[in-house]
Amino acid sequence: MSIQIETSFAFQAEQPTDVLLQFEAAMIPEQYVAKVNTTLSDSPHIARVAAQDGIGERMWVRAEGRFDVHYTATVEVNRLLTEVAPLKQLDPHDLPGETIKYLFDSRYCPAGRLQSFAQEEFGDLRGGERMMAMHDWIASHFRYVPGSSGPTTTAEDSFIERRGICRDYAHVMVTLARASGVPARFVSCFAPGVTPPDFHAVAEVFLEDTTTPGGGAWYLLDATEMAKPGEIVKIGVGRDAADVSFMTSFGLTDFMEKTVNVSAS
Repeated sequence: MSIQIETSFAFQAEQPTDVLLQFEAAMIPEQYVAKVNTTLSDSPHIARVAAQDGIGERMWVRAEGRFDVHYTATVEVNRLLTEVAPLKQLDPHDLPGETIKYLFDSRYCPAGRLQSFAQEEFGDLRGGERMMAMHDWIASHFRYVPGSSGPTTTAEDSFIERRGICRDYAHVMVTLARASGVPARFVSCFAPGVTPPDFHAVAEVFLEDTTTPGGGAWYLLDATEMAKPGEIVKIGVGRDAADVSFMTSFGLTDFMEKTVNVSAS
């Protein structure tokens, strides 16, 4: 699957300000970045650093005044697709070390707060069957409402209000999975079919890898049901949205504009 991406955004910094950006498609085995062009405003300092779990890169820029970003890419997605429901859950003592941090509460995903609900609602299920039941529950009980959440909205807030945007759907899915003892992480991504067009967010859960005895793998789940796993282009992963924001400013900035266009061929 070939995915074409074009995005532009701009912000204003009145004083010299360090800004951390993460908006480019990651070059990883499941997706190949065939063509790419990144254009930035002039800056006295631009540096690339590795992103979380080695998926993608972040970019430090030193900004003052208006700063523009324009990015285009063609990405070939070659992800192996597996039905999630039949997959078994790994016992905690069998999990690889790098997944353990994704069992814990994080800034936007207070798993402990939803543990009782997860057990009461899904306690008779386990593994992939439980993950899909959670996915379906969120999809059927939540309303996608642009503007209904903000930068401080947690999964618990979204759970109470039963509404949100992709970020909130992903946070709730991650939180319920962790509350069930399954490692889960937040994935920032591009995907065609997202309405309104924007950066997208989905969840990823760690379950058995049927091709490797005793092994595990990550599987994408989008409770908004807007993105298909075979068309998702990963930008980065993290404990929650705080780890993979496309723009994090370490000083005062004014966000000005943003456009995102994604198509498949």
